[in-house]
This record gives sequence, C-alpha cells and structure tokens, in this order.
Amino acid sequence: MKALSQVQQKFVLHWGEMGTRWGINRTVAQIHALLFISPVPLNAEDIADTLTVARSNVSTSLKELQAWGIVRLVHVMGDKRDHFESMKDVWEMFRVVLDERKKREVDPMLTVLRDCIIEAEKDKQADEHTEAKLRELLEFFETTTGWYQQVRALPTPALTRFMKLGDKARKALGLGE
Repeated sequence: MKALSQVQQKFVLHWGEMGTRWGINRTVAQIHALLFISPVPLNAEDIADTLTVARSNVSTSLKELQAWGIVRLVHVMGDKRDHFESMKDVWEMFRVVLDERKKREVDPMLTVLRDCIIEAEKDKQADEHTEAKLRELLEFFETTTGWYQQVRALPTPALTRFMKLGDKARKALGLGE
C-alpha cells in the first residue's frame, strides 16, 4: 500500500482516538479505519507497514475485528497471503457493532438485573428501594432493547428516512418546537 494522504492519516488517527473512548484498543480502531477507507483488501504486512505497528499486533487486532464481524478475510487472485476488508456499508456496519455491543454489554446486564430481582423477591429483608430501582432499570433496558430490535429490523432506506425525521418526529409527537 502506498503512503497515506494527509486526510487518510487524519481519519485513521482520529478513528483510533475515538476507539479508545469507546473502549476499543487504538490499534484495532486504526486498522479498522484503514481497511474501511481502503479501496482494495489489504494483507497484514501492508497494514503493519502503513500504520508502523508490529505484525503480531496486526494479527491480534484483525482477529478481534473479525470477531466483531466488521472485517473479513478475503483472497486475492495470484497472492497466497490472506487479505482483509472492512464492511463498506456504514449502516450495516453500525448495526453489526450495535448488535455486538448489545450481546456483550446489555444482555449480561439484563440477566444480572433479572437475577437480582428474583433474589430480592425471595429475601424477606431485601431493601425495597434497591429492588424498585433495579426494576426501573430493568424496565428501561427491556424497553430500549425492544425499540432497538424494531429499529434494527428496518431496511436501510427506511432506517435512514426514520433517522432523518428529526424535528418532524417531535412535531408528530406533539412536542412542538
């Protein structure tokens, strides 16, 4: 791969910074950014050279990106090396990321909240305030999860129209200006 342009460097570096804020390793995020903007699949050596990171770090990062489902292994005619490409459809990529975050973060929280509530119901000395707050939190997570599942099922054109409604949705709900 040729050297990155100023714009490409800026994007890759910023995506890496944003990744750290989202709890993603900086190199993982930078590799994803590089693959996302690359017009062709890249092999691990090209990625390591372009980002000046260790080849072992690239391999580990690529495995993580594949586990997330946003990078896949591809083969290039005439080249025995493995190449990698990012999902290119932004909407589908964010759906996959949200699905994975739900699976890793929200679903376990729902399980713990349900378990805590069941335990609190059995405990005669349970703190009513705590139980009420747990129920409130469980209702919030169940409501938002249900909403997400409905929105997740929308085809991309419908989802983009829905997301662009903005103030029109507020007005339709009678929330005014």
